[in-house]
Amino acid sequence: MKSTYTTFFQWILITIVLAAITGSIAALFLWSLEFVTQQRETHSLFIYLLPLAGLAIGLMYYFGAKHVEGGNNLLIKEMHTPKKHIHWKIIPLVFFGTLITHLSGGSAGREGTAVQMGGAVGDSMTRLFKRSKNNRKRLLRMGVAAGFSGIFGTPLAGAVFAFELAKDKKFDWRNMLWTLAASFAGHFACIAWGTTHSQYALSSFPTISLNTLFYTLLAGLAFGVAAYLFIQTKDLFTYLFAVLKTPYLRLMIGGLVILGLFLVFDINQYLGLGVPVIQSAFVESLSSETFLIKLLFTALTLGAGFKGGEATPLFFIGAALGNLLFLFIPLPLDLLAGMGFIAVFGAATNTPIASTLIGLEMFGFNGILFFGISTYIAYLVSGRTSVYSHQQTLLKKISIQSKIKKPPLF
Repeated sequence: MKSTYTTFFQWILITIVLAAITGSIAALFLWSLEFVTQQRETHSLFIYLLPLAGLAIGLMYYFGAKHVEGGNNLLIKEMHTPKKHIHWKIIPLVFFGTLITHLSGGSAGREGTAVQMGGAVGDSMTRLFKRSKNNRKRLLRMGVAAGFSGIFGTPLAGAVFAFELAKDKKFDWRNMLWTLAASFAGHFACIAWGTTHSQYALSSFPTISLNTLFYTLLAGLAFGVAAYLFIQTKDLFTYLFAVLKTPYLRLMIGGLVILGLFLVFDINQYLGLGVPVIQSAFVESLSSETFLIKLLFTALTLGAGFKGGEATPLFFIGAALGNLLFLFIPLPLDLLAGMGFIAVFGAATNTPIASTLIGLEMFGFNGILFFGISTYIAYLVSGRTSVYSHQQTLLKKISIQSKIKKPPLF
């Protein structure tokens, strides 16, 4: 009995330490991201430095990323089959790599950075508290959940995302409870620093009927196609840039291409996270090509090797597509934008339950049927594809498989 109580209190201590560290890093990262975004918007000179920024990130990873190559794919691999510890150096690498990407105007997100840093912190707890290898799966998921919830302010979704990301087929209720505790603790640790999260205006939930459910299903089909298109486009750019055998040259050339497009076209609203455009998608009509341009720029940025993640760009793509669907589907504009916001992300990352929970935590439980149906349909339509190549090998879904050859990881 004494041993049971001792173990319980040890895990409480681990959860507090892990959440405090991860939540604090998330808060610092969000503040830093807001700062560099403001600098880029104020001083467009930074965008002209994009090729040099790419070169700097590439060299940083080329010489410093030994044993942590692969980013989210490495994390998924270790969550599924733990073998080697994730080195702590992944935290400064992805932290500063993402900030440089956003400072110079790359179209990327922040979720990849958050879960990698959280996963590294969780894995460090294994050695700090001398946990056994059998506890690594739990600690990795606790770190991922704390990082995700800290960045987005969605602790329920963060806990489930950690399990869906690794495509777990069996659930240990104790692992789930500790992961849930870490997710909530990470969220509270982040907001304790005064951090705030982006807000979106969604309040229109029509009466449930066969018609509204049919239109929800129809929208889900479109969101699934968009997720599939994003994955294929990103894979295509990754394959094209892999022709360059020197990794850091891929980022520099990618930066040159994006800079060239910036000089020719007005693409300011597609740089960085694009949160203002996402917020606009809920309240006013956007240009019909908005979602497609963001899709192309994000696929190009990440395909070249810039750092960040896919989540917020996928939110952007989905919300903008939902905004466009308002012209054809008789559902409220804000609801369509909200469904797209979560459904495209859920389909591209194969996390439909976590994505539905994002909708509930951000927009309210009144939309549970709309969020659940649109996200699950999009998830099915996207087929056996994923923005994470290692996750794709773990999928058991009916496939409309890509024929694009996968290049070696960076």
